[in-house]
Amino acid sequence: MINDQQLSIRTSSLLETVSSSIHHNRYEATPYEGLEALSEAYSLKGRSLVDYGCGKGRVSFYFHHRFGIDVTGIEMNPRLYQAALENQASYLAKRKLKKGSIQFERAYAEKYEVKADQDVFYFFNPFSLQLFSAVLSRISSSLEKHPRQATIILYYPTVEYIHHIEEHSAFHLTQQIPVPGLVENNHNERFVVFEYGE
Repeated sequence: MINDQQLSIRTSSLLETVSSSIHHNRYEATPYEGLEALSEAYSLKGRSLVDYGCGKGRVSFYFHHRFGIDVTGIEMNPRLYQAALENQASYLAKRKLKKGSIQFERAYAEKYEVKADQDVFYFFNPFSLQLFSAVLSRISSSLEKHPRQATIILYYPTVEYIHHIEEHSAFHLTQQIPVPGLVENNHNERFVVFEYGE
């Protein structure tokens, strides 16, 4: 299984509070066994991914490495953003970039301008429903302006996020992917995939 060592990155430090704001949740990296389960069940080949609340970049590096896709990590916390940049330098130093770019932006998710070619949006509960709603609006506007198929992937999904997507967007639920070895003890250890324009 792919891990930090193989990717030449450091993302496995414990939970970290990213902000004193009630709108931002603590940092926690998606487990590698989860990323593995998602990749086996759902291919991201040929896509362009935005990782909201990317922290130190584990999801970004994993999908770039696994599928050779363009990835953009969005992080508002300066310490985590700095860690992502250090990981990026270390990751790129160890490999020749054949395809797909990997970049990080220090930005508030709700202010990030979604690019016309970005079509996969990843969330691991980075912030409150209020902020999620603002981000979803930006994604939806971009899809209206530049029509394309798109996907939202939620890890450890909250009922509020799922409800909000179903009630306030044109995305529809297509797949639930459990994480073997983890879901048995916790029903939330799963990915929920929503599609747009299919």
